[in-house]
Amino acid sequence: MLKPTEGEPPPERPIGELVTELVEEGKAYAKAEIDLAKAIAISKARALALPSALFGVAFLLAQAAITALALGIFMVLYWLMGPILAGAVAFLIFGGLAGGLVWYAIQRLKRDL
Repeated sequence: MLKPTEGEPPPERPIGELVTELVEEGKAYAKAEIDLAKAIAISKARALALPSALFGVAFLLAQAAITALALGIFMVLYWLMGPILAGAVAFLIFGGLAGGLVWYAIQRLKRDL
């Protein structure tokens, strides 16, 4: 059973004051949650900055390597067949590879989705 309180009960506060206090505490809580979300996003962005830059540099280097390979194939074909035919054959080789990769990617998308 409840024991009677000793002394006078605390004075009752007006409803308007309680609602105002509740709204202010709600605003403070929402601001704290937003600040936390911002801090997490900034932390993750900083963590991804260096790996993203490294992937970009790796992509450029891979592109340079493929260009060098294509030029090397063209030069070998140029030595064997002449400039126009060598260019056409090199184009067909690398165009065929690109087309094959696109076809394979589309097939995987159709299968997986």
